[in-house]
Amino acid sequence: MGRTVVEKILTAHRVSGDLIPGRELAVRIDQTLTQDATGTMAYLQFESMGLARAKTELSVSYVDHNTIQVGFENADDHAYLRSVAQRYGVIYSRPGNGICHQLHLERFGRPGKTLLGSDSHTPTGGGIGMLAIGAGGIDVAVALGGWPFYLTCPKVTLVRLRDALRPGVSAKDVILQVLSVYGTKGNVGRVLEYGGPGVATLDVPSRATITNMGAELGVTTSVFPSDDNTRRFLAAQGREADWSELIADADASYDQVLDLDLSAVAPMAACPHSPGNITTIASLAGRKVNQVLIGSCTNSSYRDLKTVALLLRGKKVHPEVEVGVAPGSRQVVLMLAKEGLLADFVAAGVRILENACGFCIGNHMSPGTDAVSLRTNNRNFEGRSGTASAQVYLVSPETAAAAALTGVFTDPCTLKDLPAVKEPERYGIDDSMFLFAETAGKGVPGTAIVRGPNIGQVPANTPLPEKLDGVAAIKVGDKITTDHIMPAGARLKYRSNVPAYSQYVFESVDKDFHTRAAANRDAGRHNVIVAGESYGQGSSREHAAMCPMYLGVKVVLARSIERIHLANLINFGIVPFSFANPADYDAIAAGDWLAIDNLRAVVSGDGRAELKNLTQGKCIPVVATLTARQKRLLLAGGLLPAVARGEA
Repeated sequence: MGRTVVEKILTAHRVSGDLIPGRELAVRIDQTLTQDATGTMAYLQFESMGLARAKTELSVSYVDHNTIQVGFENADDHAYLRSVAQRYGVIYSRPGNGICHQLHLERFGRPGKTLLGSDSHTPTGGGIGMLAIGAGGIDVAVALGGWPFYLTCPKVTLVRLRDALRPGVSAKDVILQVLSVYGTKGNVGRVLEYGGPGVATLDVPSRATITNMGAELGVTTSVFPSDDNTRRFLAAQGREADWSELIADADASYDQVLDLDLSAVAPMAACPHSPGNITTIASLAGRKVNQVLIGSCTNSSYRDLKTVALLLRGKKVHPEVEVGVAPGSRQVVLMLAKEGLLADFVAAGVRILENACGFCIGNHMSPGTDAVSLRTNNRNFEGRSGTASAQVYLVSPETAAAAALTGVFTDPCTLKDLPAVKEPERYGIDDSMFLFAETAGKGVPGTAIVRGPNIGQVPANTPLPEKLDGVAAIKVGDKITTDHIMPAGARLKYRSNVPAYSQYVFESVDKDFHTRAAANRDAGRHNVIVAGESYGQGSSREHAAMCPMYLGVKVVLARSIERIHLANLINFGIVPFSFANPADYDAIAAGDWLAIDNLRAVVSGDGRAELKNLTQGKCIPVVATLTARQKRLLLAGGLLPAVARGEA
């Protein structure tokens, strides 16, 4: 039987385990990427291992999240990242160079390679034929040290594309259509592989948009084949030598198949407050819009922004709409500038924003009270924009441009003279803001590491206790995101200082959580987080596990937990239990005293336990489904202690 693209990459990188869906598999990691919001802690963790250099083929440290300097913390973190990169043989991408996923696609991605990134949108690399996976920073730190990455061998779904998109419809609408089918939960342990004759109609930037936002599905990753379109993209980037063909065998077998007719896809929107809340633009037509923001790692390519610039050329944005554009990379900025397209933006009344994550993570451009904001980024969780009452919709660049001109939701297919932007024969190439490329993989031993006062220590955990004896420190509902657990925006500047950052755990949900949890910890009581379905969806932000660990959380008990966050919980020694009977979620209230008499024995065994609710006098069956390796990590107190003891 033939093999899928996913199976071919996994086979070539398998270190241990079987390629049987559901089994644990260890794979070799070729490349890693970090960004500044997660990278500082990842490199602190790497330093703690005592290694002389990075052991991957290629690793890049990007600065793209906290580039706005408010206080000393961000600048100090950047100085730390730069010095660590030089010492250990990592390429450093300076602030202003662009967004990690856009840059990595342009300059470093290679078909058939594995990429592990401390950002949940690392699957962007699947657009170029990589197996690119988002993970917690500690997993990236371990991969930097040459250890394999462990994952559940996934089931593979083929998304079989046919025909071609109509003018006015683009890749963002395709992934929104897929989200309308699969939603944002229940897709753990699965990879989407795109195939069929329609693939040939999509260029690499379009494919990258689809794989980028595939992260919102909760799948392990998404991947496209590497074909002639991939070769043309790499040739235009001056990297044709990095190309290799990678396509599924004709007789490859898939767990599921979704047939998608591209010609039938309509302009779509993800409505507040979830990327899975999908409807058509036609159903929203005529509703007033207050703000339009175009950019982020999803839709900030040369193709996307040139399309918008041409739609705006010779026109003015609606006087009641605030419009901003954030290019994805310095390469995109330079090309737009040389073609006069930046002038088209400015003449139309658009604000040119820094080529960074910016508005997507709530660092600036927050909407007004109750404002409707159309954005081309990938997440619209409540409050993520920085304004709790804002109504954020996720749309394509074409739909965003149409709303910018009309002031209301407008189907872009109704616009005249819709442009068709072709792949350039040559992208503008200037790698001068990538530092230490000449010492990549070697490093400069003896380089002094710059540590400002905000650079803290990696928090230590203790081995798992014999028994759980604690309290339900908080009870939350369904679809709690890592933004709910650890806020981004202005709070990200504390990412290198866990004691400071932990003061904001669950800030938007329960402002007293930190005080209550810290008091329990200091009194010797364990903290338990009780949650509903799809707990921990969203960002790969490992601080959403690390900071609760610092506050004494030993167990998360939920109806379901999303993939990356579940891995992060285990990496920091927090046991991820689920209800054997989901209805038992109602049998626990915040503040209830909870106990498991034989916690270590449960984790060592089959993961099944009787949780005693001492307050209500009830016994609740719970289960933690764990591999042998995950059991070792939990018993040791997490991944770093296990690495130190040679048990990882």
